[in-house]
Amino acid sequence: MHYSATHIQQILDADWLNDLPQECSIDYLLHDSRQILFPDQSLFFALVGPRQDGHRFIREAYGAGVRNFVVSNPVDTGRFPEANFLKVDDTLRAMQVLAAYHRRQFSIPVIGITGSNGKTIVKEWLYQLLRDDFHMVRSPKSYNSQVGVPLSVWQMQTTHELALFEAGISQVGEMEHLAPVIAPTIGLLTNIGDAHNEGFPSQESKLREKLNLFQSASTIIYHRDNPMIDQVIREVYPDRRLFSWSTTSLEADLCIRDKQFHRTGARLEGDYLGESFVADVPFRDEASLENALHCMAVLLILGYPVGEAARRLAFLEPVAMRLELKAGINNCTVINDAYNSDLTSLAIALHFLQQQSGHANRTLILSDILQSGEPGPELYQKVAELVKEQRVHSFIGIGKEVLHIRPFLPPDIEASFYPDTAQFLRKFDQYGFRNQTILLKGARAFQFEQIANRLSYKAHKTTLEVDLDALRHNLRVFRQKLQPNVKLLVMVKASAYGSGAAEVARLLEFQHVDYLGVAYADEGVELRKAGIRLPILVLNPEEASFDALFRFQLEPEIYSISLLRRYLESIPEDAAEAAIHLKLETGMNRLGLSQKDLPEALELLQSTPVVRVASVLSHLAASEDPLEDEYTHRQAFLFENEYEQLATGLGYRPLRHLLNSGGIIRFSQYQMDMVRLGIGLYGIENTRELKGQLQTVLTLKATVSQVREVAAGETIGYGRQGKAAASLRVATISIGYADGLLRLAGNGRFEVLIRGRRAPTIGNVCMDMTMIDVTQIPEATEGDEVVLFGKGIPVEELARALHTIPYEVLTNLSERLKRVYWQD
Repeated sequence: MHYSATHIQQILDADWLNDLPQECSIDYLLHDSRQILFPDQSLFFALVGPRQDGHRFIREAYGAGVRNFVVSNPVDTGRFPEANFLKVDDTLRAMQVLAAYHRRQFSIPVIGITGSNGKTIVKEWLYQLLRDDFHMVRSPKSYNSQVGVPLSVWQMQTTHELALFEAGISQVGEMEHLAPVIAPTIGLLTNIGDAHNEGFPSQESKLREKLNLFQSASTIIYHRDNPMIDQVIREVYPDRRLFSWSTTSLEADLCIRDKQFHRTGARLEGDYLGESFVADVPFRDEASLENALHCMAVLLILGYPVGEAARRLAFLEPVAMRLELKAGINNCTVINDAYNSDLTSLAIALHFLQQQSGHANRTLILSDILQSGEPGPELYQKVAELVKEQRVHSFIGIGKEVLHIRPFLPPDIEASFYPDTAQFLRKFDQYGFRNQTILLKGARAFQFEQIANRLSYKAHKTTLEVDLDALRHNLRVFRQKLQPNVKLLVMVKASAYGSGAAEVARLLEFQHVDYLGVAYADEGVELRKAGIRLPILVLNPEEASFDALFRFQLEPEIYSISLLRRYLESIPEDAAEAAIHLKLETGMNRLGLSQKDLPEALELLQSTPVVRVASVLSHLAASEDPLEDEYTHRQAFLFENEYEQLATGLGYRPLRHLLNSGGIIRFSQYQMDMVRLGIGLYGIENTRELKGQLQTVLTLKATVSQVREVAAGETIGYGRQGKAAASLRVATISIGYADGLLRLAGNGRFEVLIRGRRAPTIGNVCMDMTMIDVTQIPEATEGDEVVLFGKGIPVEELARALHTIPYEVLTNLSERLKRVYWQD
């Protein structure tokens, strides 16, 4: 469906800011100037948030070709002579109103999914179960927010037969804005848990808020075994068809009588309308079984026979909801999104390619886009526009339909085509993939995992997974703590606390942080070589690195008079300006200029006008400890006094920054001009004042190499330190002290997670492997995944076992660990 600018003005009851509105066709909604796909067909909403104002990016969007804008602030339209501007009171509400109008143009079944957990899994599993029967539209990835929901619903077209949309909320009052946008005909509540508890007075109030989504639903599906859910739903919607399932109550519509677990899944036996059934589900965990039963209930509501609904559960597949970035062969970087393929998810993947590409050359390997509902030429013309917009250099198409793209690709893009994956793999070696970033984007039927295996660097099986979405979330949490106009410096020293400096820095640059911080100049040089353009502060500059500082435009921290002298003497004669940062000693007693050094420092700086002091900083010794607050206040007092002395002598006021992660949380009065965010970005903070707000970024995983039976009386490992008091099952896992799991973690002092259960170490940790006791986990077997820290087992546990702090654990992780980066 297409909308004219005039039609949208009428829908929004908006005011024209430009005198002569220009008619055009609007097909896409846009709120991020970095993610412009089809500018001449897009409508840009200048969204306003606590730390970001979309009006600041109007010029950037206009420069990229966007000509239609919805704003809430006055705009000098004379600077944008070809643009339409629609003024409303609230741009976010306007986006939602427009999407709600679009939703009302369709009468197809719409399934609205909400709950604390499982929304995206249920949505994706329903898509798996129903894709052969319906042409469906669904929320991309986890698009369930106040912005994500209208963007999802806007995808609806006349060719769609069924819609699957999810909605998430974090505080009271949000669902009333999403309910008319989705307007579900069938509502599904997954569950109620602890997520976002801080935004609601109670669990019941959170439940009632979520249930507001179902105001238009004629049928509501839920799990009856939670008494509060059952009671509240019956109270709020006494006149609706309530479809419940249960493992305990015979009064539910769908009753599960028995669950039997086996190594690869579970068998469910139950009854529906007097008919018995057996369903084999290829998952064992309770969350997956709950999600599967929600899906079965939907199929029954849609009219599927109970036997058929049960049969289909056996074909459920794990949901790969994340883009995966990892090292490839011949210095390539591989981005693997080879699990589904549609235009929206392709656009998301291409944006990720642009954000994370550390190479000049970019290759897209794309399969046929299945079940789009659009004629081939029209669909692939849009794909070609995306390819051109994101500056892809090489294109490899696999399938029969993707050939439609050939006439739309510009001549400078190298393109080749194959009828199937097997044919491409036969020619694989001819491509000589080297020094490029490769995006794999394919429908599951094309088995692109075979291509991913050929492209992937065959590294150590042990991996450090970096969740870029969680990192972005944590960045947002800390930004919300900042006062307006306070800048943000993010530390990426020690390879971004072990997570990979270049990849993290690219995300931070994309998120518009103001500065990066590294420990040594060589770390900054690597970032520059990776294409990072942000200002970079070097905390520990060495005289041997001064030349690199100037060549790569790195800014040193100067912490002593002798270092200042040596730096000033090294400034090239042709330098136009040299930026430095002065470190003051206020109580850490580590590095810094003392008060008695300031007159001499000012004299040296005044005689060298080419040098600009970009900032003045100090370091808090105990910002996280309430018992040391008096000392922290004293440090801040000393810093302010010494800063004023410097500013007076310099004749200008450099940026001031004092706070680290703990300080940002506990001392908002000292935010000054800039703050420094470090390990808090990774979800680790010692104040405990952000409990439940930060997400886990880093997950360390190993693999079971072998499982063996050990008889009573035998010993395990070097030194025979592990002793079997009784018969044991012992698993050897692929991580040792050379990877960063130090010997202190051995002999039962630490536990790992395997199949969701804890298993203690036994015997000494070896260089490349460790043994764990899996006697209580009889299903554990070779090839199983083992989690050493991540969700469910925080890195602080390993730190305690090693008698150290999380900083040391993360920075001790070996470079030989394979880093894998994920994004939803």
